[in-house]
Amino acid sequence: MKLTNLNRAPTVNAKRTEIQNPELWQFPMDYPISIIGHEGEHDSLRHEVTLILAEIFPEFDAASIQVQPSRTGRFHSLRLKLYLTHAEQVNRLYTALDKAKTVRTVV
Repeated sequence: MKLTNLNRAPTVNAKRTEIQNPELWQFPMDYPISIIGHEGEHDSLRHEVTLILAEIFPEFDAASIQVQPSRTGRFHSLRLKLYLTHAEQVNRLYTALDKAKTVRTVV
């Protein structure tokens, strides 16, 4: 006989770039984010991410982006803080970053 756990959380059928647990998010909010680029892509990473942010967050000040090289200098990360007002911004941001050629990981 197969037992099932009736107390488990329901499965969310969301895309990988969509908010998985919307009930945990409280808008509006300040949202720190680190975007790690592919090796050797630090100049084009900043440019591509700036274009994405300008489209989704027109008031965002690109001068506030902090660039941090890895210990070895092979990779660079962009650190920034966004002001989010609704879940659709998060979904659009992660979808765009997922498609970006210079982005390796988003934390």
